[in-house]
Amino acid sequence: MADGVLPDHEIRALIASGGIAAEEPIAPGQIQPASLDLRLGATATRMRASFLPGQGRSVADRLAAFEMHRIDLTGGAVLEKGCVYVVPLMERLALPPGMAGAASAKSSIGRLDLLTRIITDQGVEFDRVPEGYEGPLYVEICPRSFSVVVTRGQMLNQIIFRRGKTFISDEDLRALHAKTPIVSGEAVISDGLGFSVDLRPEAGNLVGYRAKPHTGVIDLARIGHYDPAEFWEPIHTDAGWIILDPGAFYILVSREAIAIPPDCAAEMAPYLAMVGEFRVHYAGFFDPGFGWAEAGGGGSRGVLEVRCHEAPFVLEHGQVVGRLVYERMTSRPDQLYGAGIASNYQGQGLKLSKHFRARGA
Repeated sequence: MADGVLPDHEIRALIASGGIAAEEPIAPGQIQPASLDLRLGATATRMRASFLPGQGRSVADRLAAFEMHRIDLTGGAVLEKGCVYVVPLMERLALPPGMAGAASAKSSIGRLDLLTRIITDQGVEFDRVPEGYEGPLYVEICPRSFSVVVTRGQMLNQIIFRRGKTFISDEDLRALHAKTPIVSGEAVISDGLGFSVDLRPEAGNLVGYRAKPHTGVIDLARIGHYDPAEFWEPIHTDAGWIILDPGAFYILVSREAIAIPPDCAAEMAPYLAMVGEFRVHYAGFFDPGFGWAEAGGGGSRGVLEVRCHEAPFVLEHGQVVGRLVYERMTSRPDQLYGAGIASNYQGQGLKLSKHFRARGA
């Protein structure tokens, strides 16, 4: 069998073979071109702190040691900003030898500054499922900017499955770009494709949004419902730079349009650990077809979820802030992102999560 990231038809085969099981049948809509959406179970446990189980210990062991109280999610419940919760997922895994998994928050969840990380029994890393793992999956949820209402069955996270060697070398990535461009303009390739921040947009001077500190609750079931002005402060500049405030959360956008060819997937990663006093959210997956012109995605930008750390920091137009690490698919998926499936962010520019009304609406 070929090495690479499993596409949709191989994920379906993994479900059929019992490699992925669930307490309720997996719905067709959970299967994306290169990932599977994961559903929340019925109970959230409020924890004293975040944790990793470590070798020889289960998540259930840690829950018993550090839980504060439990919340029924069946009819929806509020998870409060600044608190840590753990929720069992409906799905469980029995991966074959040589196959591993990697998880991330879905795009809309990251844009809400909602920290969600998958945990496994005996796990020593968040969002990583070791080769051949057999057991349950849990998600740690920590709302950071906004309190949220979540309900059993909602999908906050996604998982990809890797077999063998999947990552594309810089040399092969340059060859791919020469054959079919993966970025507008010059390709800055070093341990993946570098991308920079856009602080000089072609239309107007709106460059991003900053989360307001004291807001209402966001119900994750409400799509296109909330007024952005109640939750976000628009950021304007004519200078080509902004100052990031310590502790603040920003939604910005990449200067470059990017493309993920049909036989590739990609993951956002940090550019350099010491590049500055800020962090760009980097646990994001890009499905095959994102930004791909033939899938309706020409001109798609990467939305950047930025948090400033200890000191105010000047962020300038064109500053490289992250990179995309490209991976091979084992084969092309049956469907591409944005082509015949519900894809909220194909062709996107600067855009808040799907829970907010569009500007001017």
